[in-house]
Amino acid sequence: MSIAGRRSLAPRIGAILLALLVASGGLAGAASAQATGRGPLQLLYVVPLPGFTGDFDHFAVDEKGGRLFLAGEDHKTVEILDLQTGKRLKSIKGFGAPHSILYLPEKDQILVTDGEKGVLQILRGSDYAVVDHLEGLAGADSARLDAGTQVLYVVTGGKDVPLDYSHLVAIDLKTSKKIGELRFESNHVEAFALESSSSRLFVNITDKHEVAVVDRQAMKEITRWPIGSQADNSPMAYDEPHHQLLIVCRKPGTLLVMDSGTGKVVAHLPAAERSDDIAFDAASGRIYVPGGEGYISVFQLRSADQYELLAKVKTEPGAKTCLLVPSLARLYVAVSPGETKALAKVLIYHVQ
Repeated sequence: MSIAGRRSLAPRIGAILLALLVASGGLAGAASAQATGRGPLQLLYVVPLPGFTGDFDHFAVDEKGGRLFLAGEDHKTVEILDLQTGKRLKSIKGFGAPHSILYLPEKDQILVTDGEKGVLQILRGSDYAVVDHLEGLAGADSARLDAGTQVLYVVTGGKDVPLDYSHLVAIDLKTSKKIGELRFESNHVEAFALESSSSRLFVNITDKHEVAVVDRQAMKEITRWPIGSQADNSPMAYDEPHHQLLIVCRKPGTLLVMDSGTGKVVAHLPAAERSDDIAFDAASGRIYVPGGEGYISVFQLRSADQYELLAKVKTEPGAKTCLLVPSLARLYVAVSPGETKALAKVLIYHVQ
């Protein structure tokens, strides 16, 4: 056979070998390599997580240590996965309802908000032992870190506790003590974003269909902006260079873009339904919205206020939370079984 003929057979032989590896489970342990899709996302691995019921919540990443953290909200665990393959490394028990996870590489610490137990747990990264905690945070959910001041902001309260009000709590991580608290007369406060160039913080007041603007140093509300006719404003990301808040609404599924200087809504586009997360890549201008109905809406920023739907990438029902790791060009998506008997999974995509 000629050299050209042998070369023409190589791709087919490679595909056959890959299929055999997947079928035999010989690639990445429990994870299966898919290598499918030619759009903005290419599915690399499907990682089954048997034995889970209910919902997952948010991810966090330890890039240097090669670890991925996932909150098993209803399973009452924090799952540790291999960052490259998704292989399950460890399950940390003892939580009530873990929601947000943050990893502090300089301290090798894992911060976990636990809504059911009303506590912020601080774990040592080397052996996952609890080294500190802060109580009095009933309904603790969304969390964001001001890296410059080492102040952690946490949303607490709300209907899950149940309370008819919520708080934004400021915690000094140097002392593990509360240093401020702002009350909202709202039983449903969701995601928020910090502005690095000022002391402003933007937070979704979901049941009021508004965005509150807060001076996080003074812990004082400055103003509120209505989001318009869209309801259930929940996930939020911030495109600070363009001064635009990227807000996902659930009823109906919508990506809403708001000017962070004026509160004016400058764009809204149909998006995946039942989303619990949003990922924004500032370098590429890409936005990823995973939806529980079984697909990811991928948007592209074209110019100042111009966005377009680039693709609807099929996933699986319950795929509602995600994490983008730009340095690895990967998007991680958690598939929650919810109230069904479906198999829990993590989907790992290569970002094209």
